[in-house]
Amino acid sequence: MSAYTTVLVGTDGSESSFRAVDRAASVAAGAGATLLVVCAYRPMSAREVQDAADALGGESYKVSGSTPAEDVLRDAADRARSGGADKVETLAVEGDPVDELARVAKDRGVDLVMVGNRGLNSLAGRLLGSVPANISHRATCDVLIVHTTGRSRT
Repeated sequence: MSAYTTVLVGTDGSESSFRAVDRAASVAAGAGATLLVVCAYRPMSAREVQDAADALGGESYKVSGSTPAEDVLRDAADRARSGGADKVETLAVEGDPVDELARVAKDRGVDLVMVGNRGLNSLAGRLLGSVPANISHRATCDVLIVHTTGRSRT
């Protein structure tokens, strides 16, 4: 079995997902692998845009600059580099996190997918399925579920 050459980690910008990025950076650094940080997102609906405008006093507004997914990826890449990963790539993809992580992993020939465990024990996770549980069934490569909730390891 050869070492991992490409490690993919999914992030949604939550602190829990950033802990998975930290761990993935460590694994990628140790293996000399490329770390691919992926953020799957869904654009805001027209209703959500209107609700946001209403929250700002009804004024219309235009968002300029980077998107929230790009901001998340920039922060995640900075964390990954600080965690020792030398080769970091980022990718924002529109769609369901499980579908997109599995697709990107297959398309890019990823050796290892890493995701945080958040949601595994929630009611919604048990009823609807969680990203970590579903990606472990869909990915065509190794999957590492990082313990990112509860007590921290010291």
